[in-house]
Amino acid sequence: MDERSTLSSANAGVSLADLARSLDAPEPIASVRVHGASDDSRSVMPGDLYVALPGTHVHGLDFEIEALERGAVAVLSDRVSTVLPTIVVADPRRSVGPVCARIHRYPADAMDLYGVTGTNGKTSTALLLAAGLSASGEVVGTMTGLGLDGPSTSVPTARTTPEAATVQRTLGRFRDEGATAVALEVSSHAVPEHRVDGVRFAAMGFTNLAPDHLDYHGSMDRYFEAKAELFAADRTAAAAVGIDDPYGKKLAQLVDVPCWTWSTADTRADVFGENIECTGVDTSMTVRTPLGRVHVRLPLLGPHQASNALAAVATALAAGKNPDSIAAGFECVKSVPGRLERIDAGQPFLALVDYMHNTAGQRRLLPFVRSLVPGRVIVIVGATGERDPGKRFPLGTTAAALADIVIVSDESPLSENADTIREAVVTGARAARSAVVMVEPDRRAAIALAVNVAEPGDVVVVAGRGCDTQQIYGAEVVEFDDRVVLRELLSDNV
Repeated sequence: MDERSTLSSANAGVSLADLARSLDAPEPIASVRVHGASDDSRSVMPGDLYVALPGTHVHGLDFEIEALERGAVAVLSDRVSTVLPTIVVADPRRSVGPVCARIHRYPADAMDLYGVTGTNGKTSTALLLAAGLSASGEVVGTMTGLGLDGPSTSVPTARTTPEAATVQRTLGRFRDEGATAVALEVSSHAVPEHRVDGVRFAAMGFTNLAPDHLDYHGSMDRYFEAKAELFAADRTAAAAVGIDDPYGKKLAQLVDVPCWTWSTADTRADVFGENIECTGVDTSMTVRTPLGRVHVRLPLLGPHQASNALAAVATALAAGKNPDSIAAGFECVKSVPGRLERIDAGQPFLALVDYMHNTAGQRRLLPFVRSLVPGRVIVIVGATGERDPGKRFPLGTTAAALADIVIVSDESPLSENADTIREAVVTGARAARSAVVMVEPDRRAAIALAVNVAEPGDVVVVAGRGCDTQQIYGAEVVEFDDRVVLRELLSDNV
């Protein structure tokens, strides 16, 4: 019986010495067995390996006492803990995925994993894919920016792709809950930070690539390279690539695994969407595949959802699924939280909340929402702190070019000065010399302003935060959900 079969038979734990040997690291003197792992001292469970990673502002070992008090039995880090036996490696991030996969008995081996990567559309595509897989008979878990949702339990998450320890722990939980397939959003940060190391996908889907996260990657070329690494043969068995943008076309030519292409424009694609109809209620189309045509109806708004559905179909087909079952599952996705989510309290105008946080999203969605109403487009826009400063001016400019009224407000400044962030967006909006530009830093007041100026036949779009439930101003955390506040204010005005 091989090591993986032995470890998967029961959760007896793994000896610290065995883990050290697997990393070619010095063996700690202590003889302990590890039963789990966590990179957050606040979530450590008794018997855990505490993964203490170096960070930008703090080091994980700054919290070693808390980890000890919560039951950690050992540490993996780049330096020795003062209170626990430690496996010391030069680059702990690179080791976390394989080590935690071993601790959790290689959960990815027990399920088919489907990844979705790209700039926009990852969440919707992953949820559509999950619904399609469920309709195909799979028991499905999802790991998205909305949460870590298994067959039996759900856990919130603060990141699109969690750290490797959380990825492996979550996969282990999904397996134990009976999952047979998992749909994961995979961010570009996940590759250089080794968050999905120790995982191989049945298929990896690519939606699109547009300027974003350039504060992290430095250039579009490096951003693309991070995404392209996910399509290497040691990471995925198959690929599904959208070729409606130039980066997708480039990627489709580079991948060295079986690749299915999808498109709404190129009839030569393996999966092609035609007769696309977008209304204020749903999105429908005919999808042509090598296995035949299938009709798709989505209870979701916007032409971008047609692209997301094609990405989901192609990703499932790349792993051998039937397109009819996949398409049937789509109708179960009634909404995607914070993605062109309609808020209706009986008001005489359309009100939407959307996560659009880059200019590609604005250009794709704002013309569509204009087509839904005879009146004006009123948009609340802002930018989040500690993100690419270079996109703030264009966010304002693009919003003003595509809307009639732009209200610039705060999102989450984090550690940055809110006035500085807001001014960059305002300057961009005014540079367009198109829309009426208003400034209201307070988010609730900004939403109230939009509701008050809206007239019958207009549309109000509260953009940028989607279903986020907190605003962060330095050390101050404010509970704030755009959807909840918008509904309250609409109800007050009806």
